[in-house]
Parts: sequence; C-alpha cells; structure tokens
Amino acid sequence: MSQIQNAQRPCYYQFEWLDCISPEKRMLTEEQYVVAKRIMDLSITILAMPLWLPIVGLCALLIKLESPKDPVLFVQTRTGKGGRRFPIFKFRTMVVDADKLEAELAHLSKLKWPDFKIENDPRVTRVGRFLRRTSLDEFPQLFNVLRGEMSLVGPRPTVFATDEYQLWQTARLEVMPGLTGLWQITARAELEFYERVRLDLIYVQRRCLRLDIEILFRTIPAVLRGQGAY
Repeated sequence: MSQIQNAQRPCYYQFEWLDCISPEKRMLTEEQYVVAKRIMDLSITILAMPLWLPIVGLCALLIKLESPKDPVLFVQTRTGKGGRRFPIFKFRTMVVDADKLEAELAHLSKLKWPDFKIENDPRVTRVGRFLRRTSLDEFPQLFNVLRGEMSLVGPRPTVFATDEYQLWQTARLEVMPGLTGLWQITARAELEFYERVRLDLIYVQRRCLRLDIEILFRTIPAVLRGQGAY
C-alpha cells in the first residue's frame, strides 16, 4: 500500500468533492466492500438491461449495415485484477486488420508509448467514429461485468501485460478493472498513461461505494461532453 500512499495527485486537477471521501471514513471492511460492489454491479447492469440491450442491438445493426461481411465485435486481450489476462468485448470501430497499420501510423500518436491514440484516425469507420464519440463502443463490456471480469467502476484494463508496468504502477492491479473511473470523468483519452495511473491509485486508495456511485453519476455528463473521445 505504500506505493499508493506515495502517489501524488496531479496538481492541475482539483477534486473538491473527492476531498470529502476519506479512507478513514469507510463503513465497510475491504471484504464487505468487494461483496457489496459486486452486488451493485450486477443489480445496476441487470436492471438496466431493458435500456442497454436495445442500444447494443442497434449499434450492432449499424456496424453490420456499413460492412456486412466484417465482424460486429472486436475482442481484445486485456490485463485485469492481479495481472490476469482476459478477453474484453468492444464494438468494432475500425477497419478489419487495423492493428497491421499501427506501425505506419505510430508517428501520429498524441500519446507516448505504450499508449496509441490518433486524432482523426484513418482506420476508424464512419459508424465507428460515432460510437467512439458517444462511448457506445464500450457497451459490450457490460457482458464482461456480468461475467465477473470487470466492474462498472475501476481502472481501465490495459492492452499490455504486467511486464510492461513499472513497479509503482502495479498497485492499480489490486482492484477489478472498470468501465469508467476517475480519469474518464476528467480528461478521458487526453492524459498520458503515467498520469492516468496516478488517478487510478487515488481511486484505489479511497475506493468505497460512495466514490463508485459518485463516479458513475459524473460519467454521464463526461460522456455527453465527448471531451477527449476519439
């Protein structure tokens, strides 16, 4: 835990609401919190099915109409809790075999390695651009939540494995990865990896149901603004 305690909050982000959430004020033990969070994840995901399942179906239809012969889903191996690798589900937003073009476009990336983010990426399809802007491409990960591989709130699972992490960064692997987290409600894709990790460690240190609920509510306006999503 010393790695987490030594993490410094980025000075250019002011979280007045986060200052009110202190680890010393937790009402649940770690074990109780893990169980309660899993119950919350399943309850919200299952109860909201009548809302998100039709959206998933519509998105799948739009992707299929644009490229009938190509797959709807993009399945990628990511790193989760404890460094465990698992398949994450996303809607396909790029042309097939887009990864083969990554080396040619590496010089256009706005973020440093191991991240790879290009604004106006030529590999992104027309439907894919809309899905990315609205974050609808992430909706299939609700199935990852149901499978117990992800939570609604937590650090985003990375493409690269644990051997590419620095030691201080591995503390983010102590918790279940999530669909949204602290950096999603701030600058989204605009932060470098080490900056995102610092926010993840703040979450790990202060995690509680109140913080999870706060992040969920703040995710909605962040997605609607579309800042940093491309």
